[in-house]
Amino acid sequence: MLLKTFGWSFAITVVGLALAGVLWGWQGLAIVGILSVLEISLSFDNAVINAGILRKMNAFWQKIFLTVGILIAVFGMRLVFPVVIVAITAKLGPIEAVKLALNDKVHYQELVTSAHPAIAAFGGMFLLMIFLDFIFEERDYKWLSWIEKPMAKMGKLDMLSVIIALVALLVSAMTVATNVAHGGGDKTATVLLSGVAGLITYLVVGGISGYFEGKLEEDDEDEDGEEATAAAATPATKGAGSALGLAGKAAFFMFLYLEVIDASFSFDGVISSFAITNDIFMMALGLGIGAMYIRSLTVFLVRKGTLDDYVYLEHGAHYAIGALAVILLASIKYEIPDVVTGMIGVALIGLSFASSVIRNRREGKPGDTSGAEQEVVSGV
Repeated sequence: MLLKTFGWSFAITVVGLALAGVLWGWQGLAIVGILSVLEISLSFDNAVINAGILRKMNAFWQKIFLTVGILIAVFGMRLVFPVVIVAITAKLGPIEAVKLALNDKVHYQELVTSAHPAIAAFGGMFLLMIFLDFIFEERDYKWLSWIEKPMAKMGKLDMLSVIIALVALLVSAMTVATNVAHGGGDKTATVLLSGVAGLITYLVVGGISGYFEGKLEEDDEDEDGEEATAAAATPATKGAGSALGLAGKAAFFMFLYLEVIDASFSFDGVISSFAITNDIFMMALGLGIGAMYIRSLTVFLVRKGTLDDYVYLEHGAHYAIGALAVILLASIKYEIPDVVTGMIGVALIGLSFASSVIRNRREGKPGDTSGAEQEVVSGV
């Protein structure tokens, strides 16, 4: 099971590190290895979130996620995306931007870094919406019930998550965006525009995928005469997986939703990697290896049914997403070490896993996710 799921990741690691050694020597090999570890540590919570969505999709779209999806993740987000950002911010053509990345790496790095406020606002708002829609939804299992019970009651108010997200964006624009650390100057307008774009992207992609998922469940109910499980407002807010195995349009938009989530998670990794190297190919190779492990880990969690066995893992991952959203918005002005970002996510997921183990022992049936609402106050 382990080799079958992670086989391609192991193979790509060997090939990638060997290629790095040939092209850039021992120093390049070490840098690529460090970038791979950086990507894994910053995106572990991404794997848990992705698994919660991927388990709703059929086998074909799961394979698409591992094949086409990884190409988008590696070449699109880790190689093409920084070049596109430079082309847009510096008002250059794509060819000129590529030449700049190859021939003037220092200036290229400065341009990408100066675009950080826009990137952080977009990604921060998108991730914040995922967290808010999760925390405001009524669900069977509650990890930190003293937080989640009142939040679920508040979530009955329409559009509450959108209102809170817009307030957070407005506060960010009026505070951290007035004198940013990246590029300097007042980036209020940039942060507002990018943040609204992130919010719109979430509402459009999530709304469309949620619509098709709900329609598919309705069709299944009509055909089989059975009650379908209640569809969530967005694919990020359903607490339990669907047994339908989404296909067609529903799976396609769910796939797009997954790719946007991956993009939002990759923003901090791409920016952080410039502290290690400004070589775009070395960066793409190292971050790509890490991204491959995150994809494999996602599939592993789905195939093992880990989220069903350890019911608080998704809670921990969503809390980590909320923390990452806040960190992204704060990073518009303040330099936040990568180790802080990574450790917060690992700690929250670790605590949620421990709480799941405790719950399973109390229930006496590890992996049993049936029954009435269970509440555990973990002491966190």
